[in-house]
Formats: sequence, structure tokens, C-alpha cells
Amino acid sequence: MRTIGQHRDEVAALLAPALAQRGAETVAIDTLADGAGTGRGHRVLAAAVTAPVPLPVFDNSQMDGFAVRAAESGRSVRVVDPIPAGAVPVPLAPGTAAPIMTGARIPEGADAVVPVEETAPGAFPAALALAELTVPDGTTTGTFVRTVGSDVRRGAELAPQGAPVTPALLGTLAAAGIDVVDVVRPVRVLVVSTGSELADGGDGYGGAGDGGVGATIRDANGVALRAALAEVGAAARTVRLTDDVDAFLPALEDAVGEWADLVLTTGGISAGAYEVVRQTLEPLGLAITPVAMQPGGPQALGRLPLAGRRVPVVAFPGNPVSALVSFEVFLRPVLAAVVGAPDRAAQELPAAEPATSPVGKHQVRRGTVVDGRVHFVGGPSSHLLGHLAAATHLVHVPVGTDTVEPGDPLTVWSLR
Repeated sequence: MRTIGQHRDEVAALLAPALAQRGAETVAIDTLADGAGTGRGHRVLAAAVTAPVPLPVFDNSQMDGFAVRAAESGRSVRVVDPIPAGAVPVPLAPGTAAPIMTGARIPEGADAVVPVEETAPGAFPAALALAELTVPDGTTTGTFVRTVGSDVRRGAELAPQGAPVTPALLGTLAAAGIDVVDVVRPVRVLVVSTGSELADGGDGYGGAGDGGVGATIRDANGVALRAALAEVGAAARTVRLTDDVDAFLPALEDAVGEWADLVLTTGGISAGAYEVVRQTLEPLGLAITPVAMQPGGPQALGRLPLAGRRVPVVAFPGNPVSALVSFEVFLRPVLAAVVGAPDRAAQELPAAEPATSPVGKHQVRRGTVVDGRVHFVGGPSSHLLGHLAAATHLVHVPVGTDTVEPGDPLTVWSLR
């Protein structure tokens, strides 16, 4: 039975070629700012971006104040017409000062700004009534002036290939007049929920008996994993397939097509009689690799011939907590790393209450942190999805631990 670390390394190695071979796409920066189609919008540059213009593109005022000549320090000068932001100013004549707003272009002839706070009125618009201004002693060239290229030189690299597309980078691109940029396309994941018990549309609970509730259930895994993938910038499609062995592979290949970089299945890999993923894909090379973890012990992976090409397949158990915990432990770290998404914040905190754990497995429990202590939410069972929704942390009880006592240190990952 593998350790968690061993299986995570296997998943990373399996996905490395597919993640490295993704192509580029040209996307408008407005679309990237919206995060359209990519969940939280995690993207990385496919090529370095250089500045077509310097930033700032012209000398401008750092303050609301008066544009002056530093050489006239200590002298009284006449106040002329103001310069609002966005206006092209006339040259500043010797012996004059022009009221100027923050961001407005410095007029030719001026080389410093006197803040309005240093005048008797102390603020605009009252300072616009001044007829004369004494340029303060010690005013030097460049005082409160943002010079051309002081932020970015023309032709300088704004960001290298592989850099994450951050809000600050998007703002810089917009300031430089760049409307579109080449980015690595998202990882495309086909999420396959398996099981004849999954409802196909409707409310999922039609049928006789049990007060009108039949034997079908709604597909929680498809929705939950699609949302989890979006958090690390992956694009996902979902499909539900039954336990019909004869129909499974053709339907899977049709869904994979030319689109999917990765197939992520849930369910069908245990030792039961209707384990369609195991029965169908194990002969194609899917390796069943149990992991010493609870929940999420049954795991499988492989690079399989699907739709005329080799496609990485990662298979999780079908119980919804098992599937989400498996994603957090094995797949999220790999996908987050390629797009620069943050890791789950981890810390070691004392337990607030006792618990038990299978000594030969790494148990992942749900919990909350209150006053710096770890409280368990619900039990360890893999169907308790509502308890996971209520939790704020994943709580790790390591292999070799059979009993947790209050005060024992536990590693927790913050989920929100």
C-alpha cells in the first residue's frame, strides 16, 4: 500500500507531459480580468511581454499643487491658468506657476511641483484664487514629478514567460496599451462520474417507496470537482456514465475526443461486483494503487489509449468526501503549481478533543479552528459531505496514530 507522498509523486509524474504540452491562446486582458471560463482566473504567460511605451508615458504631477521652475526657488511668481488631468498644457513661461492636478502632464518649462498643502489656502479650489505664489526655498528639479519611464522603460520586460497573470500585471498591461496577451491555455479536465445509481436530470429522487424516494441519487462529485478544478484555473466538463461495461468505453472515448488533457473519474475502482472503471480500464493499463489514507484509500492512475491518443487518467473513489479529499491531497497541489495558485495554508495546532484513527492509515478529518485549537466536525466516514461543507479545515492524523488526545499537535490545511 502506497503512502500519500508516493502517490502524489506518481500523479505529478503522470501529468507532467500533458501539462507541459499545452498550447497558447491569445486572450483579451478584459477577459482575463473577468476570469471568464477559468474559475478564479489563474493563468500564466505563454511568452514574455515587453513594454511598447515607457511608463509613465509623460512627466506628470505626483501631487495636487503648482507646476514651477526649480531655478525660481525663493521667488514670487505669477499664477496662470490651471492644468487639469488629461489636458495638454501650454509651456510654462518664466516667472509663472500653474495649478496642476495629480496625474496631469507637466508643462514644458516646468520641472518641479509645489504641493498645494504648502500654500496659505492649503487646498483646491481655494488655492485657484491665488494671484501669486512664492516658490519654497530648496525646491529642486524633479520634486513631486513622476518622470517618463520611472516605472517601466520602453522595451523593458514587463513579465517573463511562465509568469502568473496577476491583477497588478493586468493593470500594467492596460497602462502600456496592451489589449491582448498570449497565455498558456487552461488544463482541460473531463470529470467522469460513474454509477447506474446517478440520476440523469430531474430531481433525482423519483420512484416508488420510501415516501416517493427511489433508488437513484444526485451526482455531487461532478459539481464539486468542477468547482474545485476552477479554483486552480482548470477548465472542466462533466459526464455521467452508468455501470454498463459494454457502453462505458465508447461513451468515455466520445467524451474525451480531442479536448481533454486529463480524465478524472470517480467511483468504480473498488472490489465490488459493478466496478466499471476497474473492469473496463484496468485491461488498458489503469494501475489500481491503494493508498494508506482514510478516506480515499482506493486510487488508480495510468496513461491510457483513448480516442486515438494516450491520455492521463486519474481515478478517485466515488464517495463524495473521498473524491474531494483525494483531489485536495493528490491533484490540487499539482495543478496549482503550474498556474501559480496558492497552496493550502498549513499550520500545526493542538487538538481540542479526543479522536481515534486507524493506526496503519493517514486519516484526513474535517474540522474547524476555534481559539487556536482543532475541533473535529462530524465523523471520519466518506459520505458525510454536509460535514465537509461545514468544515473550515482538513485535519491530518498521521500514520501510526491510533488515538488523539486533547493538546496533541495536528497539521491542518485551511479550506477557507
